[in-house]
Amino acid sequence: MIVRYETQTPRVDVSPETEYLQLASLNMQNGKTFQPHKHIWKPGESEVIAQESWVVIEGKVKVILYDLDDTIIHETILNQGDASVTFQGGHNYEILKDGTHVYEYKTGPYQGQKLDKVFIGEQDGVE
Repeated sequence: MIVRYETQTPRVDVSPETEYLQLASLNMQNGKTFQPHKHIWKPGESEVIAQESWVVIEGKVKVILYDLDDTIIHETILNQGDASVTFQGGHNYEILKDGTHVYEYKTGPYQGQKLDKVFIGEQDGVE
């Protein structure tokens, strides 16, 4: 899923509420506040999948999204303010500009690469 920076909409709930990674785009005015709150632990599934989102703060990134069968389903360029969200399929990112800065969000806890991911075709230079 690709999310483009948009300044007109006050709130867009991007993720379906059933997904483990929740993303909302908020466009707020000066002085906006919320009722103080904290999130609570809830009973969950014994098996979970890591889901990931990248938000481009500065720079340019090519994103390739893969379906569950490892076929490419979408390629695009992310610019400042854009985001990608991977719910179950795969992804690859190529940095297209020096000084690119992204925020990466994913579900945790992280238990190491061997328990977190499998690689789609072994390629040099892939993290």
